[in-house]
Order: sequence, then C-alpha cells, then structure tokens
Amino acid sequence: MIRLSGVSRTFDGRSGRVEALRDIDLDVAEGEFVAVVGRSGCGKSTLLRMIAGLLPVTAGEITVAGTPITRPRRDIAMLFQRPALLPWRSVLDNVLLPVEIFGWRRAGHRDRARQLLEMTGLGGFEKRLPHELSGGMQQRVSLCRSLIGEPRVMLMDEPFSALDALTREELSGELQRVHMETKATIVFVTHSIDEAVLLADRVVVLSPRPGRIREVVEVKVPRPRTLGRNAHLAEVARISAELHELLMERDGPSGPAPAGPVEPADGTGTPTTAGAGGQ
Repeated sequence: MIRLSGVSRTFDGRSGRVEALRDIDLDVAEGEFVAVVGRSGCGKSTLLRMIAGLLPVTAGEITVAGTPITRPRRDIAMLFQRPALLPWRSVLDNVLLPVEIFGWRRAGHRDRARQLLEMTGLGGFEKRLPHELSGGMQQRVSLCRSLIGEPRVMLMDEPFSALDALTREELSGELQRVHMETKATIVFVTHSIDEAVLLADRVVVLSPRPGRIREVVEVKVPRPRTLGRNAHLAEVARISAELHELLMERDGPSGPAPAGPVEPADGTGTPTTAGAGGQ
C-alpha cells in the first residue's frame, strides 16, 4: 500500500543544510499497522508529512497504492498531537467538517458520523461543544473526523502524547478496535515503546539524525493486546526490551552535527517504556 524508495529529506536554513532523513526504504502492506519510534529530531514527523504529501521529498519516491505522492490526497488522513476542533461547532459538526470541505453529500455521511461516535464511545455527545469534553474525548472526536471519509491510509503523529497515562492506554485499546474494524493502513509515530508494542504489527526504529532505518521489529502478539497481565506478557516484555536497547544505541561520529531544528516538534526527551513517554 505504502512504498518508500530511497527517500531522503534535507532542509536549507540560515545555519546551512540539515539532513533530516537519509535513504529510507520501507513497504507497508495494506491493512498493516506500523509504528515509528526514535529519538527527538530523528525525522519521524517529517517522514509522516512526506507520506501525507505535505512535504516534498528531496530524493527518492513515495507511492500509495502505486501512485506517487505529490500533494495531499483525500484517501490519506492525518491525525495530529492536538485535536484542533473548532470550538463553536458541536461534536457531530466537527466530525462532519471534511464533508463540507470536500463537498461530499452531508446526508450520506451523517449516519456514518453517528456510527463512528458510537464506535469510539461518544454516543450521546453529538451536540456537546469541545470545551465540554475531556482531552481524551476531544481526541476521539478528532479520530472520528479523520475516519469520516473512510481513508485507505491513516497517518498519526503522536496523537495521544498530550494525555495522561491511563487515558493513553484506554485510547490505544480503542484504536486497536477501530483498526480491526476499519482495516485501514496506519503509520503511527510515537515516543512510547509500550504504545508501539501495544498497537503495531511492526515497529520501525529510526537512528538519530539523519534518520535511517536501524531495525524493523515484528510484534507477533495476538490482538486485542493489553499491558496488563495476560498470556503474552513475557513476549511483550521481550519486544519492549529489544526496542529499548535499539533506541539506546549510539551511532559513531559522522562529523559535526548541524545546528538548528530539523522537523516540527514531535515531543521532548528520549523514548521511554513509560506510557506517557516523551512528555
């Protein structure tokens, strides 16, 4: 479904050229859930924005369903760290916003919006305004909005990072259920090792800047998954430990590090195994 072939990205600024990503080769199968982890500044968010068509590649090519990505597409949805709901619109109207933007038939999508709200535990909140909801509920509204057009690909940039640990785990469970029901192809950026193991079929570990694929770790744990006590706890712990070791590895020196920011902020600190890692 998604193919990155020799993808690199550099930024030119006052301090000179900064190499954010180098020679990324990655295939994501249809319906697969892939998490991307790495230290701050390694290019995770830049990678997502290129797949979304929000940033051009410097070298290489990105295709979705065999078509090169040159601009944003309606079948690719992106969910950001903050919900970005319109405060004067009700929950239902926020979910239906893409319908208005793209000129789709509102009547045909209203039932779909209500189904999504029910699926994410927001049934009965259709008329509420965003300020009447908790942070976790607002992010669920944002998730429903991204699903309203039934996208083939969902790109998620640390969507739960601003939430407390228990809410993050709850929404991770909800996202598992949504993924199993919708069969969308998902690429999910996170700072949390636990979150990556809980959600992903494979975890892509990026090296420090310039971001390169250090390792791709498979997560062969049956769904639904939980971080609590279960029959697969030992396997979850083993994969988490492997990811932790990969992230702690340091690359050898490759010359002076360029100054200046590389990508939009995608959290602070180094990845941790805590549920609220990167906060």
